[in-house]
Amino acid sequence: MHEIRIAEDLSAIVLEAAEREQLSKVTQVNIEFGQMVQIVPDIFRFAFAEAVRNSVAEGACVNIEIIPVRMRCIECGKDFRPVNDSFACDACGSSDLEIIEGKELFVKSIEGE
Repeated sequence: MHEIRIAEDLSAIVLEAAEREQLSKVTQVNIEFGQMVQIVPDIFRFAFAEAVRNSVAEGACVNIEIIPVRMRCIECGKDFRPVNDSFACDACGSSDLEIIEGKELFVKSIEGE
């Protein structure tokens, strides 16, 4: 369950930002995960809640946006989104691909008072 480690790391970012911005309460945290990170949102929310227990972010609403995978074929240069977990170029059939979107992992925004 890598969600726990990710929740700990992202909670540290949230708490540092809250301190820097002198927030007395964090009310909402908006997070983006690439599909390839393979986060289970409910497990992440639980782990995040535990990581921020007894802090200014306790009870914050956590919104998660999943960014779909987008790939580029090395052979023909076409950008595409895989369909049905098929990791082959839909134009030329090559499996020599690079992931250009879908591995992101970051705090998009923090709201508070």
